[in-house]
Amino acid sequence: MADENTPTGASARRGGKGRRRKPRSAGRKALVATAWAAAALVLLGGGGLGYVYLKLNGNLSGVDINAALGKDRPRNVDNGSMDILVLGSDSRAGANARYGRDGGGSRSDTAMVVHVYRGHRRASVVSIPRDTLVTRPDCTARNGTTVPGGREQMFNTAYEVGGPACAVKTVESLSGIRMDHYVEVDFTGFKKLVDTLGGVPVTTRQAIDDDRSHLHLAPGTHTLDGEQALGLVRTRHGVGDGSDLGRIQLQQAFVKALLARVRQVGVVSDPKKLYELADTATSAVTTDSDLASVKRLAGFAGGLKGIGPDGTAMVTLPVAYDPQNANRVLPLAAQDRRVWSALKADRPVPAAATRGSAGDKGAAGRVVTGG
Repeated sequence: MADENTPTGASARRGGKGRRRKPRSAGRKALVATAWAAAALVLLGGGGLGYVYLKLNGNLSGVDINAALGKDRPRNVDNGSMDILVLGSDSRAGANARYGRDGGGSRSDTAMVVHVYRGHRRASVVSIPRDTLVTRPDCTARNGTTVPGGREQMFNTAYEVGGPACAVKTVESLSGIRMDHYVEVDFTGFKKLVDTLGGVPVTTRQAIDDDRSHLHLAPGTHTLDGEQALGLVRTRHGVGDGSDLGRIQLQQAFVKALLARVRQVGVVSDPKKLYELADTATSAVTTDSDLASVKRLAGFAGGLKGIGPDGTAMVTLPVAYDPQNANRVLPLAAQDRRVWSALKADRPVPAAATRGSAGDKGAAGRVVTGG
């Protein structure tokens, strides 16, 4: 009988371990922390946003997730908590074309489930590795046809075959938790927001040199501009063992630095700066239709206002490298259940849930801290 901690889908696989060094096109990463900043920056305007309401409202793009998924979803638990799926897409449309070709449809190369606890003073963020092999449900393609689901499908293909609705449906199937909201950001929006913030201070504890992501940083404190920040959250080869799991740790570290920066920016008394930030933030994201207006997004941001870096716990979904393919990872079923069960119950994720996970072993996250 297989141990319940055997990676999902690996019952017939034995032995083998590997480090992910799969080659990727040059620009496949975007950090979804932009979504947090977008909501927080809209909030900073308060009532003062009225004079540019129509302009900012026109910036927002919305997707009707509820209509697309219907009633076949996990129960909506009304306990004061909130769950948000935040995605970074790798589209090469428009200004993103400079980061290389898609090699197919757009994919969600960064995915985080953000659980905001009751009282909205703390949050847990669960990063889902893009190459996790999951059971993907049937989804509706963008042209209206049905795309059959299947076992051992890469997680990030859900967005590719069925867009935001399929990504949400896959996460809900994986976690058993209903997503209250959806937020998506791309490369260009991320870069613009970091630049509009005046950069994000970080401290690097070792040199980072990665020609592929065009990032070269000496040890010390730096204020990263948008291009450098994008390089940091894309880099795999400059830090650690070159794995995507190590890159997730860097992204998590940068999320905290970005949150700290957003909270430091005082713009209420500076209408010009306020407008620049709000205009950039609302242009940077695609949301579910329930958030696709300035009024609703500002209300959403109000629920995040009290959450800072110290109140944000970040983990990676427990996984193991696939013995048959070191470029894929497999969920650790029992440990994953502990993660999702904790969030369902509005409790912190226990440390034991991620112990021994491949995503919990690397040291990349200790290389970068907030400035």
